[in-house]
Amino acid sequence: MTATGLPRWLFVPAALGLLFVVVPLVSMLLTVDWTTFPSLVTSPASLGALVLSLRTSAAATILCILLGVPLATVLARSSFRWISVIRGFVLLPLVLPPVVGGIALLYTFGRRGLIGEHLDALGIHIAFTTTAVVLAQTFVALPFLVTSLEGALRSAGSRYEDVAATLGARPTTVFRRITLPLVLPGLVSGSVLAFARALGEFGATLTFAGSLQGVTRTLPLEIYLQRETDPDAAVALSLVLILVAVVIVVAVYSRRKDRPL
Repeated sequence: MTATGLPRWLFVPAALGLLFVVVPLVSMLLTVDWTTFPSLVTSPASLGALVLSLRTSAAATILCILLGVPLATVLARSSFRWISVIRGFVLLPLVLPPVVGGIALLYTFGRRGLIGEHLDALGIHIAFTTTAVVLAQTFVALPFLVTSLEGALRSAGSRYEDVAATLGARPTTVFRRITLPLVLPGLVSGSVLAFARALGEFGATLTFAGSLQGVTRTLPLEIYLQRETDPDAAVALSLVLILVAVVIVVAVYSRRKDRPL
C-alpha cells in the first residue's frame, strides 16, 4: 500500500473511520451461532423473503434503467435554466427519510391517492401489493443510477456525439450507437448500485407495501420482524444481506478502479 505525499496524521482519523464501520460488523460475526446458521437462513420464511427481495430488486433495477437512462442523459446534456431544480428533485430520495417516500407513494398510488383513485376505478390496486414493493424500491434506488450515469456522461463529454451529428446521424442513432456504448461502464455500475439499494430498502416498503408474507415481506422486513421473536435469525439474515452488499460494492468499485482513463 502506497500513500505518497499524505500527512501521517491523516491515518489516525482514517483508521478510526474504518473501525467505526468494521467493528459493528465483526461484533455481529462474533455473536452468530454458526451451528444453527444454515437452518436459520434456509427456513421457509427466510427463503421466501430472500427470493421476493431478489425478484423485486431485479424488477426495480430494470425500471430504474428504463427511467434513469433518459433522465440522466437529459440532466447531463441540457443547460436550460431550471435543470438544477429538476436535478434537485431527482436526488431528493437520497436525503428524504424512506418513510416519507413511502407516505408520498401511498398518497399517490393508494386507493385514495392522486393517481390511485383513478386506477382503483379501473380495478387496479397497487398499494400493499408486490407492485408496491417494486415502486418503493425504484423510488429510493433511481437516484443512484442517475447520479452514476450522469457523472459518466459528463466525464465522457460530447465530442463524439457532435462529430456524429455533423456527419448526418440522427439524434436517436447518435444516442444508440455513440452515447450508450460510451457510458456503458457507468450504466453497469449505476445499475448494480441501484440493485443493492433496492435490496436493502425498508422504510418506504413497509409504509407503502406493508409486510404480507410471500407478497410484500422482503428480507429487510423479515429481519425486522425476526429481531423481536428470534434475534439469532435476525443476525443470520443480516449477515446474508451484508454479504450480498459487500460483494456488489466491491465488484462495482473494482470495476471503476480498473477502468482505463
